[in-house]
Amino acid sequence: MKNKIRNIVEDNTSRKGKLFDFFIQALILSSLVAFAIETLPNNSNQTIELLNIFEIICVAIFTTEYSLRIYVAKKPLKYIFSFYGIIDFLAIFPFYLTKAYDLRALRAFRVFRIFRTLKLVRYNKALNRFHIAANIVKEEIILFLIVTSIFIFLASSGIYYFENEAQPEIFTSVIHSGWWAVVTLTTVGYGDVYPITVGGKIFTFFYLINWGWNCYHTCRISRECIIKS
Repeated sequence: MKNKIRNIVEDNTSRKGKLFDFFIQALILSSLVAFAIETLPNNSNQTIELLNIFEIICVAIFTTEYSLRIYVAKKPLKYIFSFYGIIDFLAIFPFYLTKAYDLRALRAFRVFRIFRTLKLVRYNKALNRFHIAANIVKEEIILFLIVTSIFIFLASSGIYYFENEAQPEIFTSVIHSGWWAVVTLTTVGYGDVYPITVGGKIFTFFYLINWGWNCYHTCRISRECIIKS
């Protein structure tokens, strides 16, 4: 019995496995659409009731699927604490938490229902390539995040040095200057914080050139790693 269930749940090459995959994909997409509709204002009582019923059905099916995956897993604990296991758990956990306790503040946990989108990765080979690519370049990503943090700190310190006297209310400290560093290095540039001194403008110019080169070099290395793999 366990092998038969495993062939349906885990093996998407068989006919039954494909049907199971398509059913789960359709249910995930439908639940996300229902979640979006639920956030609309002025929903009628009938619509709210139908959405609640559909939510219960979805959670019941997802819970059954999660339980079956634990049952057929050769190493249940490994699945539970794996990437997909955590995503499967987060897809149903907020529902039970908000139903178990009558605390309105806990409704914030319903935001975690957006994690159902990540469940699509399991059922789509094309999307699954992103997971494979992430594993390939994970060391480069970690390095990039470290370098980015260093750049943000150095940018915050540098712009504070140049702009503190001219704009003490904006560049009050290195920490306050961090906002400028983030929006500038991410090229968002809201325009609410910007340098006005000559030194600050020159510093920003050369820093952005250096930052752009760093991003280009990191992307090139990551692409080469993916191609080689």
